[in-house]
Amino acid sequence: MFRPPEYSPLLLLLRVNALHSWRRLLAVREQSRLLTSIIGVFIIGYLVLSFWLFYDGLRFLAKFPGLGAVLTERLMFVLFAFLFGLLLLSNLVISYTNLFRNRETAFLLTLPVSTQVIFRWKFIESIVLASWAFLFLIAPLLAAFGLVREVPWHFYVLTMLLIALFIVLPGIIGAWLAILIGRYLDRRNFQIALLVTSIAVLLAAAFWWKASPATDELLDRRTLEALDQLLAKTRFTMFPFLPSYWLSSAVLQWTEGILRGSLFFSLVLLSNTLFFGSIAFTRFGGLFYGTASAVQSRAANGFKLETLLRQTRRPRSPGLLEKVAGKLTWFDSCTRALAVKDVRMFWRDTTQWGQTVMLFGLLGAYIISVRNFTHQITSPFWINLIAFANLATCSLNLATVTTRFVFPQFSLEGQRLWIVGMSPMGLERVIKTKFWLSSLLSLVVTVGLVTLSCYLLKMVWSDVAFFGAVITVMTFALNGLAVGLGVLYPNLREANPGKIVSGFGGTLCLVVSFLYILASVVMLGFGTTGLHGRASWAVESIIAFVALSFFIGWLPLKWGLQRLKNFET
Repeated sequence: MFRPPEYSPLLLLLRVNALHSWRRLLAVREQSRLLTSIIGVFIIGYLVLSFWLFYDGLRFLAKFPGLGAVLTERLMFVLFAFLFGLLLLSNLVISYTNLFRNRETAFLLTLPVSTQVIFRWKFIESIVLASWAFLFLIAPLLAAFGLVREVPWHFYVLTMLLIALFIVLPGIIGAWLAILIGRYLDRRNFQIALLVTSIAVLLAAAFWWKASPATDELLDRRTLEALDQLLAKTRFTMFPFLPSYWLSSAVLQWTEGILRGSLFFSLVLLSNTLFFGSIAFTRFGGLFYGTASAVQSRAANGFKLETLLRQTRRPRSPGLLEKVAGKLTWFDSCTRALAVKDVRMFWRDTTQWGQTVMLFGLLGAYIISVRNFTHQITSPFWINLIAFANLATCSLNLATVTTRFVFPQFSLEGQRLWIVGMSPMGLERVIKTKFWLSSLLSLVVTVGLVTLSCYLLKMVWSDVAFFGAVITVMTFALNGLAVGLGVLYPNLREANPGKIVSGFGGTLCLVVSFLYILASVVMLGFGTTGLHGRASWAVESIIAFVALSFFIGWLPLKWGLQRLKNFET
C-alpha cells in the first residue's frame, strides 16, 4: 500500500506555498503569454542594461591607478551599508504585516500547529519578500565587479553564499522590532511613532550628510587628501561591527587574494547568522504568540464598550478630516465623503503610507544634499544633466507609488463594489474622484521636490517653471495610467494590495510607466538642452512629450470608464 511521504509542519507549509506559486506562474503563462513575454523582456533588459552600466563605470574607475581602487572599495562599503538599512526597514514593515495583519497567519493560529512553526514560516516568507529586489539589484553589479577584477569562478560561489547569510540578519532584527512594536504600541501610537521617527531620521540624514567642499588650494596640493575629505562622511560604513562591513571585507579581500582575511570575515558573518538565527527559530515563537494575542485583543480600531455607550447617547462629533473636507464647499458632499474615506483607509494601512514616506523621504534627503556641491557646478551642461536626473528619479518614485497604491484602488472595493455602484455617485464618478484625489495629493509632493531641486541648482525661474510643468504633466499621466489599468484588469477576490499588483495589470502598469518615463526624459533632455543644431527640436520635443503623456494617461482612463458600463449593467 502506497504511503504518502510525511512532512514536518514547516516543510509542509514550504512545499504547499512553493507548489501554489509555481502553479500560479504556470497559469499566468497559459492565460496570458503577453504578460510572460513582457516580464521576460523587462527582466532581461534590466539585467543587460544595468550590467553594461556597472561594467563601464567600474572599468572607467579602474583606469586611475590607486585612486580607482580606493573609490571602488568605498563604493562597496557604502552600497552594502545602505542596502542593509533598507533591508532592515523593509523587513520591519513586511514582518509586522505578515505576523499581525495577515489572514493566513490568523487562519494558521486556529490549526493544531505550534506557534513556533507559524513564526518560522512567516519569518522565511518575510525575508524572501523583502530581499528578492535586493538580490535582483546587486547581481549585475557583482558580476561586473568580478569581470573588471578578473576574479576566478569560485568568487561568485562565495559571494552568493555570503549574501545568503547577510540577508538573514536584517530579517531577524526586523522581526524582533515588529514583535516589540506590536506588543507595546497600538495602531495609532505606532503610526505616529513611525511617522515622527521617519521624518526625524530623514531630516538628520539631510543635514548631517553635508560634505565639506574641497577648496582649490586642497585640490592643487594632493588628490588623495582631497578625496579623503570628500569621503569623510562615508567613514561610518567602515565600522567593524556592521554586518555590511563583514560582507564587503570578505568580498574585497577574496578578490585581492587575501584568503585568510576573507575567511575570517566570512566566519564572523556565518557565526552571527547561526547564533541569532537559532535564537529566532527557537525563542521568537512564544513572543510572537503573546504579541499576536495582544494585538488582536487590543482596541486597535478604537472599539470600547464605554465609547460605544457614549456614542449611543450623543451624536458622534466630526473628526479632523471631516472638518477639513467641510471647508471645501465647492465640491459636493458625495465627493467629499469619498475623499475622506479613501484618505482614512490609506492612513489606517501603515504599510502603504510608511513605504510612501520612505520612498519620497529618501528622495527628499537626496535632493536637499544637492545644495552641498552646487557652488562647484558652473557648467550649464552638468546643471541640466543633474536636473533631468532629478526629474527621472522623482518620476520613477511616482511610478512606483502609483503602481503600488493607486492601481489596486478599484480592486480593493472587492465584493462591496455593487454597493458603490448603487450609490448616487455611480462608479464613473467614483473612479474620477479617485483619479483626481491621487493626482492632486501626489502633485503636491512631486512639484515640491522638483522645484526644490531646481532652486538648489540655482536655475533661472523659467527653467524651474519648465520642470514644474513637466512633472505636473507626468503626474497626471501616471495616475491616469494606474487608475485606468486598475479598472481594466481588476482582481476583486483579493484584499492584499501587494498580490493585486503582482498580476498582469500591475506588471503592465509598471512596465509602461517606466518606458514612458524613459522616453519622456530622453526626448526632453535631447530636445531642450541644446545638444543639437536645430532650434525647432525644442518645440517639437515638447509637443511630442505632451502628446505621449496625453495618450498614456487619457486612453487607459477612457477605456476604464467605458468598461465601467459592464459593471453597472
